[in-house]
Amino acid sequence: MKIGMKKLIGLFTVFAVFLMVASGCQYATIGRPTSTTKIEKKAAKDVKIGVSVSTLSNPFFVNLKKGIDSEAKKNNSKVETFDAQNDSSKQNNQISDLITKDVDVIIVNPVDSDAIVPSIKKANQAGIPVIACDRGSNGGVLLTTVASDNVKAGKMAAEFLEEQVGTNAKVAELEGTPGADAAVQRGKGFDNQIKGNLDLVAKQSANFDRAKGLNTTQNMLQAHSDVKGIFAQNDEMALGAVKAVQGQDIKIVSIDGTPDGLAAVKKGTITGIVAQQPKTEGELAVKAAYKHYRGEKISKHIASPIHLVKSPNAQ
Repeated sequence: MKIGMKKLIGLFTVFAVFLMVASGCQYATIGRPTSTTKIEKKAAKDVKIGVSVSTLSNPFFVNLKKGIDSEAKKNNSKVETFDAQNDSSKQNNQISDLITKDVDVIIVNPVDSDAIVPSIKKANQAGIPVIACDRGSNGGVLLTTVASDNVKAGKMAAEFLEEQVGTNAKVAELEGTPGADAAVQRGKGFDNQIKGNLDLVAKQSANFDRAKGLNTTQNMLQAHSDVKGIFAQNDEMALGAVKAVQGQDIKIVSIDGTPDGLAAVKKGTITGIVAQQPKTEGELAVKAAYKHYRGEKISKHIASPIHLVKSPNAQ
């Protein structure tokens, strides 16, 4: 009797384990294949693209969107784009909406590289590949990140600013949106390069915004009237700084390469820009999505080119 009971308990245990494994396997196959399973190949025209951009009030990201749209149009792909308006909560809701709409790929330009992580993980669970564009994510699984080398761009800006103002000159830095990957990396490249070369007397966020760039620069100059140079982590803040320094011999260097920024370089009000190519970034992101659905291997990082543009009066 005791032996029979042991056998019965053993059989029950095996059956329970079998049910757990079976139910687990069933759960794992719900939705689309994950990145570890075989990809269902699709023609470019059948790839539905969902996009969430940090803000479309910034010309840089307008051009990034143009790159996405132009590449998709060449291949007759459908694109749905959301403007997060620099609001992480709004962007997370947009990603959830795109997941519900069952898009084939999500291209995201994060407002915040930490705040976007839960949304990327949701897309991972749904089996939808995610491509980060211009800014990266600090978590979740990305198909790839398409971006310029922002650390290198910050370093190039620092080297050029030093050429313009001279060693040990006092400089200020306008930082981008706190938590944004581009802001962190550009600041890292700049700050590391100027150590022992320039005297950074002020550093403050202006959220990648032109109006805030103006106000923040005015406040910095009130406290430090002897500043000789300003590094702005994007063109919009640099254009705000231009208004703040009118009539003063202060060199301004930024990163981006927007039409307004490049026009200011030509005019001589911005001394130099480490220019990116946002439209190219958008195109590269869409091309990566097509490659994925052709079953091709995608590099975890796709670099977009950068170059220095100098004003006519640069030294």
